Amino acid sequence: MAFITLGSALVVAAGKNLVRSIFMFFVTLFGLAGLYVLALADFVAVTQIVIYVGGILVLILFAFMLSGREALVAAEKHPGNFISLKNIPALFLASLFLIVMLNVIFKADVNNLPWVKAAVASKNVVPVNGSGINNIGVNLMTRYLLPFEVVSILLMIALVGAAHLSRKEAAEA
Repeated sequence: MAFITLGSALVVAAGKNLVRSIFMFFVTLFGLAGLYVLALADFVAVTQIVIYVGGILVLILFAFMLSGREALVAAEKHPGNFISLKNIPALFLASLFLIVMLNVIFKADVNNLPWVKAAVASKNVVPVNGSGINNIGVNLMTRYLLPFEVVSILLMIALVGAAHLSRKEAAEA
């Protein structure tokens, strides 16, 4: 799952075709949700799919579809070099972050963490559908249903308004 997530994220970052990058971002977000499921964080996985895949990725697709052809052609004419003088600070910071991450990963002694030892010693298994998830679901569909629906309607109105504003009228062209 990590290989799929990292591979698709690299295709997104290094890809020159915007459409392919958007769809590989879709795979990246689903892979990240899969990693959350493997970490027994099922609520975070479902939230990842609903919010990021269902909401933000759709907005990115709408932004791509509503952007003018001239802007896309101009972006393709200036692809830029990956290693250039203005990218050196970003590459330096990314390299430094990679070194810190690898240092943490290789020096972490996961088997000797106190909470891992306690969980192994007590043989407690974390239930995937614990009471926390049930309470969140019940509250979201009963107590907080109206605010949830109001926010979704407001977001839909904002999306329709953005689509209307981005349209070019025939008289202006």
